[in-house]
Amino acid sequence: MSPIWSVQILDHMGSAEFAANLFRATQAEEKLRLERIIGKDKANRAHREVGAKVRRTIRELGGTMPEDLPVAPSLKQLEIKAGKSLKGLRK
Repeated sequence: MSPIWSVQILDHMGSAEFAANLFRATQAEEKLRLERIIGKDKANRAHREVGAKVRRTIRELGGTMPEDLPVAPSLKQLEIKAGKSLKGLRK
């Protein structure tokens, strides 16, 4: 995954989606470390397994699945909008 692509995705995540994604990533990393998982295929399998469990938990709790969450406005767009608002206040 290219760094530019990942930053663009993160710029459009709301807090619930970001938190779920961060939780999935940290738990997958912990699983790799604790179970001493080595190799790309095994690591990918572990990431998918953790991701499936996180999704299952969200569903069981009655939460909104990440793909059904509204797309958050871009941080860049919010920065531009905030800058314009501040300019209007200075006049």
